Amino acid sequence: MRSKLRRWMRELVVLLLLAMAVMWGMDQLRKPVLPADFSGMPMQTLTGSQVDLAALSADRPLLLYIWATWCGICRYTTPAVDEMAEQGANVMTLAMRSGDDQELTRYLQKRQLSMPVINDARGNLARQWQVGVTPTLVVISKGKVVTATTGWTSAWGMKLRLWWASV
Repeated sequence: MRSKLRRWMRELVVLLLLAMAVMWGMDQLRKPVLPADFSGMPMQTLTGSQVDLAALSADRPLLLYIWATWCGICRYTTPAVDEMAEQGANVMTLAMRSGDDQELTRYLQKRQLSMPVINDARGNLARQWQVGVTPTLVVISKGKVVTATTGWTSAWGMKLRLWWASV
């Protein structure tokens, strides 16, 4: 009985390692490529605040969440990002190809979301940064991209990435 349990545990560990390797590989293939001078790009939130991603990430890591109103998976990830922003986490979001400012504001109000949002109405930034998958989460520390991942991520996964970038 013990040998059977030991074999199952060994197979489980191998399966988990294999899954982690595949996820890491997919993240490497799909991660965005932010230009070296991305901090110099003029960006403005829906509330009119000027944003500099390098400055926002100078003191503590910044979670840049790239999402869209039409993205099915984003419906599950966005509330966690909003909650993190409400709790004081260093979060900035970029809504790509999600309509004009008024349309996006109505969407946010309807869903009671208060996170800071940059509207990339035409997808120019996303295209320039080679973002092909939503949602995409990018952790920036001291103006440099530390990690990027795509697809669904839990709130704990996001918090862990921010913590890891601060270590």
